[in-house]
Order: sequence, then structure tokens, then C-alpha cells
Amino acid sequence: MLRGVLTGVIGALVLAFSGPAAAQAPSRDQTLAAMKTATQFMVEKVAYNGGYVWSYTADMSRRWGELEAKPTMIWVQPPGTGTMGHLFLDAYHATGDEYYYRAAEKAGEALIWGQHPSGGWHYMIDFGGEASMKDWYATYGQNAWRMEEFQHYWGNATFDDAGTSEAMQFLLRLYVEKRDPKWRPALDKALNFVLESQYPIGGWPQRYPLKNEFSHHGKPDYTSFITFNDDVAGENIKFLVMAYQALGDARALEAVGRAMNSFIVTQQGQPQPGWGMQYTVNDLKPVGARTYEPDALTTHTTANNVTQLMNFYELTGDTKFLARVPEALDWLDKVKLAKPRPDGRTHPTYIEIGTDRPIYVHRRGSNVVNGEYYWDYSDQKTLAHYGAWRKIDVAGMRARYARLTATRPAEASKDSPLMAKSLVPLPKYFATRDLETSDLNIRAQKGVTAVTGDAVGKLIGGLNGEGYWPTPLVASSNPYTGATPPAKADKDYSVTHVGDATDTSPYPSDKPALGISTGTYIQNMTALIDYLDQAR
Repeated sequence: MLRGVLTGVIGALVLAFSGPAAAQAPSRDQTLAAMKTATQFMVEKVAYNGGYVWSYTADMSRRWGELEAKPTMIWVQPPGTGTMGHLFLDAYHATGDEYYYRAAEKAGEALIWGQHPSGGWHYMIDFGGEASMKDWYATYGQNAWRMEEFQHYWGNATFDDAGTSEAMQFLLRLYVEKRDPKWRPALDKALNFVLESQYPIGGWPQRYPLKNEFSHHGKPDYTSFITFNDDVAGENIKFLVMAYQALGDARALEAVGRAMNSFIVTQQGQPQPGWGMQYTVNDLKPVGARTYEPDALTTHTTANNVTQLMNFYELTGDTKFLARVPEALDWLDKVKLAKPRPDGRTHPTYIEIGTDRPIYVHRRGSNVVNGEYYWDYSDQKTLAHYGAWRKIDVAGMRARYARLTATRPAEASKDSPLMAKSLVPLPKYFATRDLETSDLNIRAQKGVTAVTGDAVGKLIGGLNGEGYWPTPLVASSNPYTGATPPAKADKDYSVTHVGDATDTSPYPSDKPALGISTGTYIQNMTALIDYLDQAR
């Protein structure tokens, strides 16, 4: 959710600030020139030691990842440095231009510099060193009221928000591209990190190496819990499948099998056959994490896990992954809203364990000192920064389930990279494709998206004189000033994204300034790549 807010990038916004359409469809040379201009700006003027954050003011005086970043920082979370690396490889595949491969190498070098000794990655990398990172946590991070994952510096690596996953998937692609051995040590280190951090039951903690040092607001340190939230397990499975299909590493295959089985083991029994976002390690009970994530079953996690189980059937042909899908779908239908909300959302996010009653989270106060989250059964004045409802297409999942059950196991899995007798090429393109594990199947890999010449003309015309696409930075944040957070709220912040002036959490800006966005660059470059491919 937050990632989309901060990048502030959707096609309509980009085109709204573009120049006039070209009189005729742009030529290949015009498209290539625009791609090179935009990339040179990002690589030669925006990058810091080969890495990127998410957005920058036009004068580069401020920059943001998920929170405001120091000038010495780059971001690992998508759409940060790993996603930019993916895009550079995509552009290299589309053009054959070695400039893009060298840009990808620079991004890879930045990620390797910041790789944790354990083999994973943190949310960000600070080239200012450990002292600078700790200072950031004690200032920007510690004062971000709703960003509890940044209020303490664990000093380890995280699977949260696909940062480690994006980085290691990119390094795997970078190595496979030319089989350059200089990438192999970091790649092996990342693979070992995923294998070593996996619990015997098959799931993963949110952070590793394990720590238990940040208990707050009466809740335990949640970072060692078995985690489904933000698709931690799914992203790790995707990387392991890629490692098996591209490297043939048998360890990855064994780990994938255990990981897929963890989805079965953690599904709750009747009468609530859904899933929670996290689980306790010893007794496998659903449990909350941050203070606005109560102990509950969650409808969006259940929907995602059902989708993953169907993916697993296509990967393996094993019917055990489909066995309890109908139970989960029936439960989702049972707990849906009486009628969808005006925005089309169909289900409450949180369902109380034991009762099936929806529960809703609220907050009071204004900052990290006086602020507090709590839950009850009222659907009024819910949080602005965390969705109280979800849009879930149960009918679509039922239709897919019906198709799969009507398909013989051998037929369903015939294109699976797990069933291949030799190495399987990775998909040609990754950036913005949002690839599911099922897209790694040999003949299921996603192709290009249709792009009109008029749209491309507008994109080319939208590049400014400096060489970038000016983008409304729809998110901003209060700068850290060192002011002491007041002990009492001055007004009601219960339904705002940000609290008082000491809260460094990001919030949607009423008057977004134009700036530089990695998300815009990635989206627009992807459109130009697709245009080249469809012309070819």
C-alpha cells in the first residue's frame, strides 16, 4: 500500500504532465534515444554509488525511500535499487545496448556493498556506515509514529516488503546473463541466507539472524514469527524456484517443497479455515505484529495463500495443495461484507479468532510518545494508513480452482520448471511485471503489454530538458528537526496519515511538487520496452 503512495506513479499522472503527442508513431530510433536520455540522467545524475531511493525533489535537496533518506542512503525495498537493476537488464534485453548492462552492474555492486554478513539485506543501505545508519534510526526512524518497523535498529537483515527477495532475484538474473563469476559469491551468500533462515516447518521469520529485543506497547518482538505478511514466504519460494531452474541447485528444490507444505500446515481448521499474517513458532497460532495488527485471521492473507496453493499445484501436480481450497473460499464468502463498500472492497481485513466477527483498528494521540493503537468492533474512524477492508475476487479464485481440478496433474504441471530435465531460462523481463511463481512456468511467462504509438509519443515528449519525467511527488513527510514530541495531542489525528509536526511518517501531500521518481522511470521505460518489442 505505502509503496504505491510514495512512488506517486501511475500512467495517468505521468501522461497528464507530458508534452503533446507526436504527429505519427515514434520510430525505433526515437524510442531508443528517449530511453537512453532518461537512463543517462538516472545513472549519471541521480544514482549514489550505483543505487537509488524512491523519489527526489527536483533540486535533490530531499529524498525518500519508505521514509526520508539521508544523502548517503540507497533503498533496497522495491522500487529501489534492485528494481532499477531489473529494469536495466530488461532494457538490455530489449536493445542489446551494453550501457544498460553496465548500469545493472553498478546497481549490483551497490547491493553487494550493503549485503548483510548473513547474506540478506536491510530495507536500505547507508554508505555513511554503521554510525550513520544508527543515527538515522534514532532520528527519522524512531519518530515515525506508524512505521514501527523503523523505530528500532536490529542490525540484521529482513524479508519484509520484498527487499531481500528483489535484491537476490536481481543478482541471480545478473549472474545468469553472462555467467560472470564475479557475481557468484554474493549470489551464493544470498541463497545460503534463505536456506539457513528457513524454519524446519518450512516458513521464514520476518528478520534474520533471529533477535528478540524490541518488545513494545505490551507486544513481543514479532520479527521471529513465521511470516506470510507481504508475501514473505511466496517471494522466497519464487527465488528458490528461480535458483533451481537457472542453477539446478537441488537444495533449493528441497526447500521449496518444505515451504509449500507450510501453507498447508498453517491453514486453520474448521470453522475458520483461513490464515493469519504471522504465526508463533512453537505452537503455530496466528499472531499480530505491529500494534495496529491484532491477533486475528486476515482475509487478504487467506486469499493470497489460496492463490499460492493453486500456483503450487501447477508447479508440482500434487493434489494435496488443492484439497482444502474450497474450505478457505467458503470461509471468505462467509465473512464478506453484506454489500461491498463504495470503493468496491468486499471483506474486512481482520476477523476475530473464534467468532468470525470483523475487528477494526483505531488510534489516538499524535506521535510516538503519546500515540496508541487499539481495536474494537466499530467500523467508524478506521485508520487512514492501513486498510480496514480488502477487495477479494472469490468468484475468480473459484473459477481458477474449477479449471485446475478439471486438469490432470501431469497436464497442469507439464511446463513447471520444477519438472524440467534441464535448466530453464528465466523470464526475459521482470521490472513492473509483478511476476507470480506460476509465471516462471516455461510457457506461462508474461509477454509484452500493448502500447500505442500515441502513448509513446506523449512519453517521449514528456521528458524535460534535464532528461527525466517530472512526476508529482504525492507523498511527503515532516522533516526531522530534533523537537521533543509533545506529551499530549493538540488535535484529532485518528484518521490522518501523519500525526503532529514531530511525526516523520510519510503522508499524501495536498499540493504535490514535481520531482524525480524511480517508479515513474521504471513504468515509462517498461512502456517503451514493450513498444519496441511489439514493433519487432
